[in-house]
Amino acid sequence: MATAKVIFATITGNNEDVADVITEKFENLGVTVTKEEISQADASEFESVDIAVVVPYTYDEGALPEEGLDFYDDLQALDLTGKIYGCAGSGDTFYEDDYCRAVTDFSHAFKSTGATQGAADVFVNLAPAGEDLTHLDAFVEQLVQTQQKN
Repeated sequence: MATAKVIFATITGNNEDVADVITEKFENLGVTVTKEEISQADASEFESVDIAVVVPYTYDEGALPEEGLDFYDDLQALDLTGKIYGCAGSGDTFYEDDYCRAVTDFSHAFKSTGATQGAADVFVNLAPAGEDLTHLDAFVEQLVQTQQKN
């Protein structure tokens, strides 16, 4: 049975909602999953799971979550070769070019670890609803399929 870890950062609660949707879908697919807030997590926890997921918010004009800066730095120092990763997160299209930039930044950080991107990044405008839920379910399904092929 596959294992997954979902790490999230949130101010408004939207990204915790995104993380909840992702976690529930993993559970429905029979994946053993844990969810943790980024300030309580250690990036090295990803070394002991098959699938690693980060759900960060983007602060102001493209900044990473303040409470996730150490996690971000620590992540880049890991060797996650053989692991599958995915990034998703809530943002606000008001910020245009900076919309969900932290999701993209974390995705690039994962690439430097040797991990395999299991699904395309998912951007959610504000709270997840409607099509967002469909996209998040497909995101998790793709992560699991990629892990099974790995």
